[in-house]
Amino acid sequence: MPIDPRQPYDDANIFARILRGEIPCNKVYEDDFALAFHDIAPQAPVHVLVIPKGPYVSWDDFSAHAPADLIAGYVRAVGHVARELGLVDPGYRLLANIGVDGGQEVPHLHIHLFGGAPLGRMISA
Repeated sequence: MPIDPRQPYDDANIFARILRGEIPCNKVYEDDFALAFHDIAPQAPVHVLVIPKGPYVSWDDFSAHAPADLIAGYVRAVGHVARELGLVDPGYRLLANIGVDGGQEVPHLHIHLFGGAPLGRMISA
């Protein structure tokens, strides 16, 4: 069920629990700013989630409230993961769902990295 990005952060959400080590993940990368892991229901040959280390509900919340070093570190981590997975050439897609209309289901900012095959149109007309 999609969530409202203005809601308070829920530290019981699945990604908060993964960050705390309460739920295992198939880790791809981790640093002081981000954790990246394979999606449990992949939608492409490569489907990795990258989450920031901090209590941010959405991209809107993160961009408005996170400190500059976390924002920079998170964005760099997303790029690092894409390069390490060999997605830069021939290409990949980033997706962050925000709010009800955007289809956000987990109330913790996460970016999906999709690749490994032609992905087609982003939104069908």
